[in-house]
Amino acid sequence: MKTVLTLAAGALLLQATAAAAATSCENLAKLALPNTTITLAQSVAAGALPAPGGRGGAQANPFANLPAFCRVAATLKPSADSDIKIEVWLPAIDWNGKFQAVGNGGWNGNVDQSAIATALRRGYAAASTDTGHEGGAGPWMQNKEKVIDYGYRAVHEMTAAAKALINAYYGNAPKLSYFNGCSAGGRQGLKAAQMYPEDFDGIIAGSPALNATGRAAYAVYAAQALHKEDASYIPPAKYPAIHDAALQACDASDGVADKVIENPRSCKFDPQVIACKAGEDTNNCLTAAQVTAARALYQPLVNPRTKQVINTPLEVGSELGWSTFGGQQPFGVATQFYQFMVFNNPQWDWKTLNYDADMAAVAKAESGLIDAKSTDLKKFVGRGGKIIQYHGWADPQIPSGASTNYYEDVLKAMGPKVKDNYRLFMVPGMNHCGGGDGPSSFDMVTALEQWVEQKKAPDTIPAAHLTNGQPDRTRILCPYPQVATYKGPGDPNSAANFSCK
Repeated sequence: MKTVLTLAAGALLLQATAAAAATSCENLAKLALPNTTITLAQSVAAGALPAPGGRGGAQANPFANLPAFCRVAATLKPSADSDIKIEVWLPAIDWNGKFQAVGNGGWNGNVDQSAIATALRRGYAAASTDTGHEGGAGPWMQNKEKVIDYGYRAVHEMTAAAKALINAYYGNAPKLSYFNGCSAGGRQGLKAAQMYPEDFDGIIAGSPALNATGRAAYAVYAAQALHKEDASYIPPAKYPAIHDAALQACDASDGVADKVIENPRSCKFDPQVIACKAGEDTNNCLTAAQVTAARALYQPLVNPRTKQVINTPLEVGSELGWSTFGGQQPFGVATQFYQFMVFNNPQWDWKTLNYDADMAAVAKAESGLIDAKSTDLKKFVGRGGKIIQYHGWADPQIPSGASTNYYEDVLKAMGPKVKDNYRLFMVPGMNHCGGGDGPSSFDMVTALEQWVEQKKAPDTIPAAHLTNGQPDRTRILCPYPQVATYKGPGDPNSAANFSCK
């Protein structure tokens, strides 16, 4: 009897698979698409995809719980110098009828299979790209066509190819298309809304590197401040003392002391409060030179001649992550930008960067190809597109002012009605794209789906702080500029006792 039931279930599964597909997975290898060479079209059984990077042994395969899917790989060449690799994964059964493109990080030199897998588990047909090169920064940045691919074209071309593959495999196009990315991926999402408003119906833009040139300059500025002299350097062993002092000054501003600063803009903090006494230098205090360096990190980088803000500062509460900008050398993503793209000199000396004279060279080299600062979202909003942007207040890699400034600029350019289509959620205590002492566990995909598909705008988003994978504190995330405020007198670890104000 058990065998009969098993066979019957298998037959139903095969029928469902056949009904879902207009053509076989392997037939997709024959599909002719513009500027595209399909290099792989392979059916993958449930749980059969090997672990990435050849991992094995005692380590669990992160793909072991994937459903059956059709895996397609392709190379796209929209220009003679382009070499864009993509992968598109298509659910063999239970496709939700939608497409999700996923973003990258850093200099984007790889297809992110883990992110595709996350979308696949939710029933999406999903795609990722290496943005036209392998690995990190390098000589490819001296080729304008490859910079264009990295900046925006690879995501657009991947999206067009993925939609064509979806249509061929299932016999119909996706009913809705989404983008989900953080860091460089957040920048990619905003760039898509600005340049290709018809590509996506909804976009999640997390901690976006939208002012990539400004962030690069700020990273060098931070290094110059921390290495102005030997005495200026702040060793990581001192970060906890600075952070504790910041919490002492600002933690309770939301009505509850929970080691999380809800809104760092609501209070003032001067690291002078932990200045060392004469002759003292311990991990619990800062020397005079270190106080000066720490103060610099809390200050925006400003062009000394024009007084224009080049980049916003690190926020109070970010101190435990200062090693990102606080090493013996500047943040690598920043120096690589100048070495390979601006000055074409791998030996360029970061100590020489001038925040007036050199900014013209930066603007000429970037030419709007990478930064995503355009406030013109009219076409995207006009067709009903929705954007959820989020950013951690304690982000030590992309200072959170990148998001708040951009959001405010969009509101100035388009008026308050844009909030019907675009909302920003600042996450207290969250580091870069996650982690930290704040409520950094949340489901932006569901929030975006409800907004796009059910017209349910995200007035709040549930969030939690996890310890060992279990929630020990819940909160609500509020649309900026509102903040979650304790209304008491209940449990301060429960989101039910907070409201947006």
